[in-house]
Amino acid sequence: MKNTQALSLHVPEPQTRPGDEPDFTRLQLPAAGSVERPDISTPALQMRELAYGLIRVLEEEGRAVGPWNPRVDPETLRRGLKAMLLTRAFDDRMYRAQRQGKTSFYMKCTGEEAVACAQALVLTQEDMCFPTYRQQGLLITRGYPLATMMNQIYSNASDPIKGRQLPVMYSSKAFGFFTISGNLGTQYPQAVGWAMASAYKGDDKIAAAWIGDGATAEGDFHSALTFASVYRAPVILNIVNNQWAISSYHGIAGGDQTTFAARGIGYGLPALRVDGNDFLAVYAATEWAAERARSNLGATVLELYTYRAAQHSTSDDPARYRPAEEAGGWPLGDPVLRLAAHLIGLGEWSNEQHKAYEQEAVEQVRAAGKEAEAIGTLGQSRPETATMFEDVYKDMDWRLLRQKREAGF
Repeated sequence: MKNTQALSLHVPEPQTRPGDEPDFTRLQLPAAGSVERPDISTPALQMRELAYGLIRVLEEEGRAVGPWNPRVDPETLRRGLKAMLLTRAFDDRMYRAQRQGKTSFYMKCTGEEAVACAQALVLTQEDMCFPTYRQQGLLITRGYPLATMMNQIYSNASDPIKGRQLPVMYSSKAFGFFTISGNLGTQYPQAVGWAMASAYKGDDKIAAAWIGDGATAEGDFHSALTFASVYRAPVILNIVNNQWAISSYHGIAGGDQTTFAARGIGYGLPALRVDGNDFLAVYAATEWAAERARSNLGATVLELYTYRAAQHSTSDDPARYRPAEEAGGWPLGDPVLRLAAHLIGLGEWSNEQHKAYEQEAVEQVRAAGKEAEAIGTLGQSRPETATMFEDVYKDMDWRLLRQKREAGF
């Protein structure tokens, strides 16, 4: 039977373009404290609505409300706030360093600091994190040396990865930070496999992985969810929905059709959609998912709903594809200012303390910068050539040994 209507292809388009006024009226944001918190043993089928709502704890005035309030002690909250401020100061300096030609590439996480910094406080350093290039807050919150991060960015003689990775693709087994991959999506099945191995050995460590909204369209994402569901892997599968991939908005990856958290439902996994700019909500949802993983109840999908305030990277110009003022209009606000307002409301922080620590963070980063730049920036200093033969195998292969000798090392 002949089709009487001409077919047409749907190509997703963002609601606004450069030159337009930012418009977020389409967003349906439930009130803080309005989403129920199920027991960790609740079957995934019975909590489907959590994939479509939005877990929020902080009200606009800064009060923490509702069943997801994790009731974190003020000292931990101050630690989280300081980590976010330090991460932002680090980003600002490294961005300027790239513009000055001291490194080839950098990626900021402005507006997304609550994601990594809150989750780093929930997970232990023995749990293995499989991040993207926008979770530098994991290392910073855990106290990884800032100068060492800069050495890797500069690819200098003290680069801990010996020049084998692009800038911002850190790696530290000691800090539970798996090597970042430039091939987007690969960290998801790696995290699931690591978690399965931990469970198979009867260990007590869990894994966590992060992926952007755009990379959820990769096949690795779906393979990982299949294995995580079938084998009940003790892993937290984070989707950082910051609205934009490098230059395409989340609709290209399916974000207009449904939430990204909803993808977990098809695999029988609990899926929570979380206000990613609400430090307390991120902390609470991660704590819930971690407890579930540690109780042999399997994986959880978390969609962390946030906004990429800065450009994708130093090679990107967001003014070419979105309104210039859009970041300022994001209705879920700035995660740093929101947590600061909460602490001030508790009487555990002040505007004066905030300004003082902002300056202290800048000084910490400046001191680390001087230490790293004394060794050298891009092209001024590099790892020893002989190190190219190292770290390929635990015990160096005989062919590498021969090549090393032939090269005169």
